[in-house]
Amino acid sequence: MPSVREAVAVFHDASGLQQAIDDLLAHGFDRAELSLLAGEDAIAEKLGHTYRKTSELEDDPNVPRIEYISPETFGDTQGALIGTPLYIAATTATIAVMVSGGTLAAAIAGAVAAGGAGAALGAIFAKLVGDHHARHIERQLEYGGLLLWVRTWNQNDESRAVEILQKHAGDDVHVHGVERRPGESRES
Repeated sequence: MPSVREAVAVFHDASGLQQAIDDLLAHGFDRAELSLLAGEDAIAEKLGHTYRKTSELEDDPNVPRIEYISPETFGDTQGALIGTPLYIAATTATIAVMVSGGTLAAAIAGAVAAGGAGAALGAIFAKLVGDHHARHIERQLEYGGLLLWVRTWNQNDESRAVEILQKHAGDDVHVHGVERRPGESRES
């Protein structure tokens, strides 16, 4: 199977990682070309062992990865986790009051009360998601840093990726070849 090349770097803080990603995206790289290290459980399951240092995984083609998710998308998810229970609870309460013959004022009061309870439940879900994400980042930093891989398709991509990763304090920045994954193609 033919290989493709990718640049890799280790970042020692989330801010530097995010700045590098923003710069890569601004310079023509697609989000689909960026990947990050998956969680510990996924790594142990796929590789059959845990790891002591992030650097052990930089060049391992079998290490599980996750797609990059922008902070805006993450915020949208948290908003949906809050808004969905709010909407469902408020709508359900309104329908229940109206079907039972209640007044419009009672329906509004029920919607407000139930919506508030739904929003509180959603806020708990959103906090759990945020806490999980923060723990994921903290664990990787404890193991030596946050890994970022950038798929490159030609020498120009490689040069731009390496330059951007180094500019934002990426450590051990280098390019390596990996086996092309099934279904993946792009002309250089």
